[in-house]
Amino acid sequence: MRSLCCLLQAAAVLAVSVADIQGAAFQSPLKNKVVHDVRGVVTAKGPRGFWISGPSANDSRVSNGLNVFTKSASILRQVKVGDDISLSGRVVEYRSSFKPNDLFLTQLSTPSSLMVLSSGNTIKPVVLGVDRSPPTQQLSALDLTGDLDGYLSVPNNQSQLEVSNATLQPDLFGLDFWESLEGQLVVVNKPTALNYPTRFNELWVHGDWPVTGKNKRGGLTVTFGPNGYPDANPEAILIGKPLDDTKNPPVTVGTTLSNIVGVVTYQYGYYSILPLTAPTVVSTPDYTIPATSFVPRDDSCELVMADYNIENMGPRSHHLPIIAEHIVESLGLPDLLFLQEIQDDSGAKDDGTVSANLTLTRLVNAIADASGGVEYRFIDVDPKNNEDGGQPGGNIRVAYLYRPQKIRLLPGSPAGHALDPSKPFLDSTKNVALTFNPGRIDPSNDVWIEARKPLAVAWQTSSGDRFYTVDVHFSSKRGSTSSHGSARTPVNGRVEIRAKQANMTANFVRNILDLDPSANVVVAGDFNEYTQTRSVYNGLAEVLHDIDEISNVDPVERYTYVYDQNTQQIDHIFVSNAIKNRGTDVEHVHVNNWAPLLKDRASDHDPSVFRVKICGMFPQLRRFFIYMVLTLVLDAASHPATPHHLVQIPYVLDVFLRLYRNLLG
Repeated sequence: MRSLCCLLQAAAVLAVSVADIQGAAFQSPLKNKVVHDVRGVVTAKGPRGFWISGPSANDSRVSNGLNVFTKSASILRQVKVGDDISLSGRVVEYRSSFKPNDLFLTQLSTPSSLMVLSSGNTIKPVVLGVDRSPPTQQLSALDLTGDLDGYLSVPNNQSQLEVSNATLQPDLFGLDFWESLEGQLVVVNKPTALNYPTRFNELWVHGDWPVTGKNKRGGLTVTFGPNGYPDANPEAILIGKPLDDTKNPPVTVGTTLSNIVGVVTYQYGYYSILPLTAPTVVSTPDYTIPATSFVPRDDSCELVMADYNIENMGPRSHHLPIIAEHIVESLGLPDLLFLQEIQDDSGAKDDGTVSANLTLTRLVNAIADASGGVEYRFIDVDPKNNEDGGQPGGNIRVAYLYRPQKIRLLPGSPAGHALDPSKPFLDSTKNVALTFNPGRIDPSNDVWIEARKPLAVAWQTSSGDRFYTVDVHFSSKRGSTSSHGSARTPVNGRVEIRAKQANMTANFVRNILDLDPSANVVVAGDFNEYTQTRSVYNGLAEVLHDIDEISNVDPVERYTYVYDQNTQQIDHIFVSNAIKNRGTDVEHVHVNNWAPLLKDRASDHDPSVFRVKICGMFPQLRRFFIYMVLTLVLDAASHPATPHHLVQIPYVLDVFLRLYRNLLG
């Protein structure tokens, strides 16, 4: 009899508040229980339920908002916004079976015994930035692993937020903050867009509250926080589909919007606010995109270079003439271009074609047409069919364009083929050369399976000075998980592979520098990784320098790409000590990510233009000295009665030597 009483007591319905249901952790303490007489005022309605607001718990960890899930048209007809209701139902933690990494959404399902107690009630929403503000650096306590890479720490997925189900710390961690508001009605004042709309027309924004990493355009850049951890920008929030079926407006980075009132939820891998109605555009940024200020000069020691991922360009790509115009108008016709994502001559057609001669020829011809005849030549190495990843059939590869009046390939070595590994060696002049030029870096190594192989080239300027470049395009982030997901740290797809690719590239550079510590080396391209993921770049950092860092670019302006809520940099340029010591400059030219609309972009990457000095002042002084001596000798020869001209030669030599010693310090 007592056992039966216990069972009946356990099965009894519970009368609880909304705050009791939400609790102070990620999951409800009443999960899977039937609850009764839950009271709240209806704050919003959607096609699959409505939201209610109950009495406040006076605890910032506990939400007093709740989603009531139902498909019942009759129940939805019973309630309207402003109704004070009571109802029963079962507490569930919902997530799609197709999204096992999503966080759970606390809901009251199968509602019953619904009664409308009064109508016309109002609820004061939480004003974000006034009543409460999100933290600005870390997403989750589980990301703090001790190696100072925070949410970018490797290895990934070492814990599960929903398994831990820790008590919320909303003042410290972004996911905890948004969870503590789950189901509540909130206001976002003065929202600023952080990206183009998603394919579902959702908008990433921040509101009128403290933010970090804000750049001049209005976006939030991935940077390092004051404690050394990468800043995950948890203060950003996704604005979902409006509940009244209005449409979110088109936006770009820096667009400002009217105030947004909506309910906080979790869907499709992210915390979101579902607005009661769509915001309107208040202001748009200036769409004038400044061109680079670097102009190539008639100086063999100074080179202007650029790096650009031109996104699956084939010979018939509609954006080919736009890219050519960018190179002419926005990049200023640099001496050398590092390019990525050049497709073969049949584009994405999977027909066995591997040559990209037609693609690159059409590009250099388009540049010539747009510039009034400026000549470029190209260099690439054809891959094996469908072995370098990317779009099937496209055979994307890295390539160079260069202006032959300024630089040329160092002669003496044959061009490599797909599987020929190029290696540095000392030639007969005791200077560094490459066994294959151009050539790939250890292309048969497993680290390059389904990945673009770096292309190394030894160059010579018109004055005979050598430099060496490596054009890279590391493996993509395919397989990554949402930064708002359960896996902590979030899965950064193939990050271990990129680390190995970076180390192999670093070893190649180290081999050059072992032969000649003063060698001029530039490594540039699409690394598919932030520099804040330090585990990837440890090897490269031992031999090269990040050009943004040594050029003193403001950290918030270091971006070439926009993804989710972040402006970020995955395209990088690294240079050797010799180049660093002579001084460098770099500019990121936002020809794509400052475009008015997503469809206006020619690529999802922005190019970068940089200026380096290959030979410093010494060759120029040498040329000056030779010029002066020859002038004096010729002058003396033409005036045999005045041999005193020859007396000036030691004087010129003395001046030259004193200048040389001064430059040496």
